Amino acid sequence: MTDPKQPASADPAFLRQRNRNRWVLILIAAFFFVPMLIAGLLRFTDHHPAVNRQHGELLEPKPDLRALSPRLADGQTYAWNPPARVWRILVAPPADCAKRCVRLSRQLDTVWQLFGKDADRVELLWIGEPPAGAARPASLRVLAPAPELRARLPRADDPAGPPVYVVDPNGFVILRYPPGFEPGGLRADLAKLLKLM
Repeated sequence: MTDPKQPASADPAFLRQRNRNRWVLILIAAFFFVPMLIAGLLRFTDHHPAVNRQHGELLEPKPDLRALSPRLADGQTYAWNPPARVWRILVAPPADCAKRCVRLSRQLDTVWQLFGKDADRVELLWIGEPPAGAARPASLRVLAPAPELRARLPRADDPAGPPVYVVDPNGFVILRYPPGFEPGGLRADLAKLLKLM
């Protein structure tokens, strides 16, 4: 029995409950303020989460292909047509690319298919005839060999294999993926770009 003359604040059960309530209040405040503190520190120290970064190499300056009029394999001119808002995945393989190019073509076909409803806004441009056994998605546009186009692509003659480029709807090359890149990274980058336009 507690002494009726003793104040309630001196009761051990009351003190335990008060301390527990204080800790709950401190934890609730921490849930709100600690993430804001961490975000502020990251912002002011110029650290950005990896989710905001692209997987491909961002090209600066961006090679401008607008003045070029590449020809399709059937002889027709390939038009950049900016109002159509079509993004391009461009491959400029070397002449002796066989097994590596077949594998790359299948990876790019999978990437293209994963765009689902947005797949009609992505075209795959392949300079030169793809090798036998290469995947030929509906979006494939085979371009005739074009030395002037190839010359504008940064480090196109990589000894490790063919790099892949992303070309925006206006005809600027904005991203480069080195040989052996992860196709999932290309898909993630292009999915973000498709949402922007």
